[in-house]
Amino acid sequence: MEPSFIQSAMALGLPSKKASSRNIAVERKNLLTVCRFSVKTLLEKYTAEPIDDSSEEFVNFAAILEHILSHRFKGHVSWFSTDGQRGFWDYIRIACSKVPNNCISSIENMENISTSRAKGRAWIRLALMEKRLSEYIVTALRDTRTTRRFYDDGAILLREESSVLTGMLIGLSAIDFSFCLKGEGIDGKTPAVIDYTPYLKFTQSYDYLSEEEDRESVGGSSSEDSSPEHPYLPLLTDEESWYSKWRKMEQKFRIVYAQKGYLEELVRLRESQLKNLEAENKRLTQRLNEQAEQGLQEKHQLEGVILELQEQLHSYLSTEHLSAELSLSSESQRGEAKQDGEPWGPIGKDPTPSMLGLCGSLASIPSCKSLPSLKSNECLVSNSSETSPAGSPS
Repeated sequence: MEPSFIQSAMALGLPSKKASSRNIAVERKNLLTVCRFSVKTLLEKYTAEPIDDSSEEFVNFAAILEHILSHRFKGHVSWFSTDGQRGFWDYIRIACSKVPNNCISSIENMENISTSRAKGRAWIRLALMEKRLSEYIVTALRDTRTTRRFYDDGAILLREESSVLTGMLIGLSAIDFSFCLKGEGIDGKTPAVIDYTPYLKFTQSYDYLSEEEDRESVGGSSSEDSSPEHPYLPLLTDEESWYSKWRKMEQKFRIVYAQKGYLEELVRLRESQLKNLEAENKRLTQRLNEQAEQGLQEKHQLEGVILELQEQLHSYLSTEHLSAELSLSSESQRGEAKQDGEPWGPIGKDPTPSMLGLCGSLASIPSCKSLPSLKSNECLVSNSSETSPAGSPS
């Protein structure tokens, strides 16, 4: 293969890789932006009426959240899924199993829900009714090993934007949701489609006016000769202007009230997290103190064992030294006894009784015996003469 072709291929591959990373980044940004708009819309909707499955704002939010949880999800086929499709529910089921008093087993035991997509949608609704959706996702994100096993690089749940997502979802705890888990909204056959039109509409507003200009416009509308100072303000009667001002103030009040509920829920969550951290810190401190006390006790026990072994070693060495001294003294006493006494036996006994008897028999032989008889005993006489000269014949 020619080098020019390789260089051209590499040149083509590098921009495509950059374009792919850019597209992934744009997807993340778009999904998080519409999710923020959707949460704000839900909060504004809740100030006017309750929210259930029929609410268009909630349907759109559920679709957005499903797309976020499915962003850059690994694979589509799984052997442990009932419908052969693997969705974000398989990740939630494993990663959120450590959440105390979770609803995972309840969703698994539902008879009318069998597919992975339907179980994921049921989990979103049940978590919203429990006001624990943010807690579930935070716990799942802490299990980084499981998250990396289910998502490719560039996914929202593997980026820093996931903390932004959990922060946005905290505000939904201020809303009392009411859903039917047997309705058509959790059907796993139809894919979720996001409606972007509510966030792309341009509505004319007069919020650009300052408070002073607002008061001047209201005050000027009471006089007949006054003309609107702003060229874009429509000509309104006194009653219409007061009604429009009331509507605007009511809308602002609802937004502020929803934001107040959001901040109160955020403070409550932070306080609960702080209490949990304090309890965890207290538990760890107590455990550390117990470990220190246990280590001190073990140290004392080891010191006692060492002292006991040293005493045993000292007593053993002293016993060996004493036995050695006793053996030396006994040997010295035996040596002294051998030097003072007879070397061949006890005192008063003849060491050679057989020789004495032999000498006595030779001394008693009469001189009239013949010379041959004496020659026959010459060996005996010669031997006895060496030991006792008195036994030789005269």
